[in-house]
Amino acid sequence: MRVFADKLPETLSRNLAPLYLVLGNEPLLLQESRIAIEQKAKEQGFEEKHQFTADSSLDWNEVYDRCQSMSLFSSRQLIEIDIPDSGINAAMGKTLSTLAQSLNQDVLLVIVGNKLTKAQESSSWFKTLSSQGCWVNCLTPDLSRLPQFVMARCKTLGLQPDAEAIQMLAQWHEGNLFALAQSLEKLTLLYPDGRLTLVRLEESLSRHNHFTAFHWVDALLEGKANRAQRILRQLASEDVEAIILIRTIQKELFQLLHMRQTMNTQPMNRVFEQYRVWQNKRPLYSAALQRLSIHHLRHMLQLLAQTEQRAKTQYSQPIWPLLQQLSLVFCLPEANLPLPN
Repeated sequence: MRVFADKLPETLSRNLAPLYLVLGNEPLLLQESRIAIEQKAKEQGFEEKHQFTADSSLDWNEVYDRCQSMSLFSSRQLIEIDIPDSGINAAMGKTLSTLAQSLNQDVLLVIVGNKLTKAQESSSWFKTLSSQGCWVNCLTPDLSRLPQFVMARCKTLGLQPDAEAIQMLAQWHEGNLFALAQSLEKLTLLYPDGRLTLVRLEESLSRHNHFTAFHWVDALLEGKANRAQRILRQLASEDVEAIILIRTIQKELFQLLHMRQTMNTQPMNRVFEQYRVWQNKRPLYSAALQRLSIHHLRHMLQLLAQTEQRAKTQYSQPIWPLLQQLSLVFCLPEANLPLPN
């Protein structure tokens, strides 16, 4: 069974699964999910907790012994296994699958780790694990889902934001959900009536959004010029190295150019498969490929080369205006740009 992190409390209120896979890239949701599971487990008599990290020093025999032990004269046990940033390889997946099959009713197994790749989700070991328990999806909500996520958090806390307040909370906390949680807790104390307006937010909060080069790239692919410029200004204010952005967008431009050329002989879906574009990223690339011609992409690579040359040779000249110009060229259709012949 698969459930999104915001629906986990509702799922836990019905029953407790023997196994939980808490996986994703959002630290706040990972933390809240493991706490919610532990609290529910305590209510069901799982008073002992043993935590392991699945690194090279882990003695899996000790984990097996814990998972197979019975609680005739002791409390039931919660076994939590943290997966390192390197992720779950095939050997570890097989071990975890075997481990899950040895569980008894007095042992609850919780596996916590990063987001899986598509190949891992399709593997036999993952299918075995997810069929025996509950897969808790702890992915960071994308920009389109963030207002809905904010509204749900507000409702839980008894806050009543208007539409403008929801949009501002989403914009100010994008990429930093820990700060969002803290801000909402603060607002519950400041405004006991729960009403949130634009004026109240501006009086009470400061920006806590956290952007990366990848947020910038996604905005460029979608053709969202205003958002791309806003992200770029934020990155500049945080003194992000411009060369990091140059290298990031260089990789995307070369890939888009190759994909655009391949589209002359192959359908778009096959192009996506060839370049291993994830399903959730395909709408972004589709928008960019429909908007940008080969001529347009080559022009941007020329602009990028000029930007990199200035960054490496003319230290006294500001580099951010060139990146802002590149953002604008990337987002607008070719027909609207004064491109050279």
